[in-house]
Amino acid sequence: MPAVVVVGAQWGDEGKGKATDQLGSRVDYVVKFNGGNNAGHTVVIGDEKYALHLLPSGILSPGVTPVIGNGVVVDLQVLFSELDHLQTRGIDVSRLLVSSNAHVIPPYNRTLDKVTERFLGKRQIGTTGRGIGPTYADKMNRVGIRIQDLYDEKILHEKVEGALELKNQILVKVYNRRAVTVEETVDALLAWADRLQPMVADCSLVLNQALDRDETLLFEAGQATMLDVDHGTYPFVTSSSATAAGACTGSGIGPTRIDSVVGVIKAYTTRVGEGPFPTELVDDMGEFLRKTGGEYGVTTGRSRRCGWYDAVIARYASRVNGLTDLVLTKLDVLTGLEKVPVCVAYDVDGTRYDEMPADQSAFHHAVPVYEHLDGWWEDISGARTFDDLPANAQRYVEHLEEISGTRISAIGVGPQREATIARHDILA
Repeated sequence: MPAVVVVGAQWGDEGKGKATDQLGSRVDYVVKFNGGNNAGHTVVIGDEKYALHLLPSGILSPGVTPVIGNGVVVDLQVLFSELDHLQTRGIDVSRLLVSSNAHVIPPYNRTLDKVTERFLGKRQIGTTGRGIGPTYADKMNRVGIRIQDLYDEKILHEKVEGALELKNQILVKVYNRRAVTVEETVDALLAWADRLQPMVADCSLVLNQALDRDETLLFEAGQATMLDVDHGTYPFVTSSSATAAGACTGSGIGPTRIDSVVGVIKAYTTRVGEGPFPTELVDDMGEFLRKTGGEYGVTTGRSRRCGWYDAVIARYASRVNGLTDLVLTKLDVLTGLEKVPVCVAYDVDGTRYDEMPADQSAFHHAVPVYEHLDGWWEDISGARTFDDLPANAQRYVEHLEEISGTRISAIGVGPQREATIARHDILA
């Protein structure tokens, strides 16, 4: 059975949660391998809507084992708040596994994240202020705290003390904040240790053994390709590896075990936070996409910036992820438009770019080159086969497939779990 990676092919919020949830009944494990509670998934099941921030989408699928991999940074308070909320709604959360190597977000990193972003002023990155970036920085600086450290109080105390030696200097002398004590931090982390312990596992071993048994694994990326710390629009990116390669480092499986990589992409483009966005619409049409598509952040509630479909980004995402399939979401949002522009290239100071400029400054000054496709007026929310779509909607999908470099295997025509057209079997 296959190991499938699902990644965002734009700047996030493409509908990865729904895509993962739809495959949930056919997989054995769903693994979140990067990020933290800085991004959310919305999954609609019948009349019920679930907003997930830290938990893998597989938590909603009976019989699936959801896994938080070592590449994730975990806010324990958020973790148990989400688990408690799902339990009150009748969801079984007892199968959740958490890697012992995953890093914990200590309270002082949430404080540092917020005050640093305010300090940057006009140079803000647009973080969520949840301590994600400082925790990944601690990981690379080798002063991070891992899940397993909660079960050796002496080690935990020493690690917190070492981290706070520098962080308190910054908090007090740079930001004029009070110093954080070692004891309050240790107590805050240990408060969750007993409840967490039954979930803690060597997830790399668990997942590799599952593959050995021919079970099906789905690896779910947080954030998206254009927010990847290496391959995104740096420095306006997240702090983790949100591309397909991150599935290996963030879960402990080897690259030869991955069978396919699915990119989730909207029929238009959105972005939250700062940074360049070539097809962004700052007019009434941008507001139309925002309101019609419900483009407000699941985690932050922030309005998403909206623009037309960008095939340059789609081709780039296909290249850096090695995409085998695309899931096109929110096609229904475009219903009612006479013409639908699609960006096929960029113009930068008179030079045409059909591929992503290697230079960030060029990308920042990129002007989209558009093709205009005929729109459709028919309600497509009830379509369940490709032939059910109006002819112009079919042509739109086929053209996006042609210019994006990857086959479109599924099409979303509404928020509900069943509002999807399957063209190719992703798990075949």
